[in-house]
Amino acid sequence: MDAIKKRLGRAAAELIKSGMRVGLGSGSTAHFFIKRLGELCAEGLAIQAVASSNESEELAKRAGIPLTDINQLSSLDIAVDGADEIDEQKRMIKGGGGALVREKILASMSTEMVVLVEESKLCSLLGKKNLPVEMIPFGIQATCRQIERLGFHGSFRKNKKGDLFITDNHNYIFDIHFPRLREHPERDHASLIQLPGVVDTGFFFHLAGRVLIGFSDGQIVTRP
Repeated sequence: MDAIKKRLGRAAAELIKSGMRVGLGSGSTAHFFIKRLGELCAEGLAIQAVASSNESEELAKRAGIPLTDINQLSSLDIAVDGADEIDEQKRMIKGGGGALVREKILASMSTEMVVLVEESKLCSLLGKKNLPVEMIPFGIQATCRQIERLGFHGSFRKNKKGDLFITDNHNYIFDIHFPRLREHPERDHASLIQLPGVVDTGFFFHLAGRVLIGFSDGQIVTRP
């Protein structure tokens, strides 16, 4: 699996040209992209980058990638990130690593979002994977009850110590477990996002550009 992710990351890094403003995704596949991008920067590639998580930021620093303050940029040329699921319409569920809000901000700022996935992440309908919902700490039980009143059920994400997982934004993640695949994920997002305590959901719509798909036989196929 890591071999596929490494090939995807290296292929995506070749898309980056000097002068670009680059959004760095989060997660294991994005990490291979960041590492390769650092090698290219050492060879003379000149870019400005913004990371979508503290973890990716630290990795980028170690790799020697020049980072800039997101508030100093009005747009990005490209963002490169993975996905937990992606359907034929390029709708996605993301946020398995908990960086969904920052990832969505970078994607929305970018001229193109390039998505890196193994073939196992392809689906006809979303919903096999859990949907992360980021919520503010204040009133989390009240927000949870409102989510359940909408007919959704799940659990709060925990870290390895068994404590509540805290995002880089100092919020919590509620992972919704869907009993069936979602035929209308846009409706699900619309009902959840209107709840006062919800910051955002892991649904990503109308953001993906090219999708690089890695296969177990070594192939990488680009879906435009």
